[in-house]
Amino acid sequence: MKFNGFTNEDFETFTIDGLDERMEAIRGRIQPKFHELGQALTDDLASLLQKEMFLHIAKHARRTVNPPKDTWLAIADNKRGYKQHPHFQVGLFDDHLFIWLAFIYELPNKEKIAKNFLEHLDKVVEITPEEYYVSLDHTKKDAKPLHEVDLKKSLERFRDVKKAEFLIGRHFRAQDPIVRDGDKLYEVIRETYETLIPLYKLSFDK
Repeated sequence: MKFNGFTNEDFETFTIDGLDERMEAIRGRIQPKFHELGQALTDDLASLLQKEMFLHIAKHARRTVNPPKDTWLAIADNKRGYKQHPHFQVGLFDDHLFIWLAFIYELPNKEKIAKNFLEHLDKVVEITPEEYYVSLDHTKKDAKPLHEVDLKKSLERFRDVKKAEFLIGRHFRAQDPIVRDGDKLYEVIRETYETLIPLYKLSFDK
């Protein structure tokens, strides 16, 4: 794998004015790294989960005016798309890198997944290290450390509010040396996914 980590220039992509200009930088700077990193992670997840997994890279195709504030890769068990399925993400905002297990609002069975998590709340807490983060909206930066979140209330909101989401994982500041070291970052992401796999599997419980 040729992945060398992410640089200041990669994070500064999100300060570029103009949709076309920013998208050109995303395609030129970041997406080649997503391909390298994402393919390795997809192979890892397929091996760990014992099923075929597929890499998707955000195209931001619906945007016509506003440039994206972040970009990401997603890995799901569906070849055609990822938004309607539990999926793993790695992505960048201008000031941090995120690693998520993501359950976003397009999921058709949100209520069932939330119910599974609420019924096994102790297990969710037990699986997830305290330094992990939780987000209730993938479009915003304001994720919080797990120990600052009312997990039960967050999952009830995910269950009851149509647009509510639930993402759990890790954050690293843009200045963190780990994001610049491709080998170390890859290991951290892989380790994070391994930690979260029991939650991924729990989301499929009948």
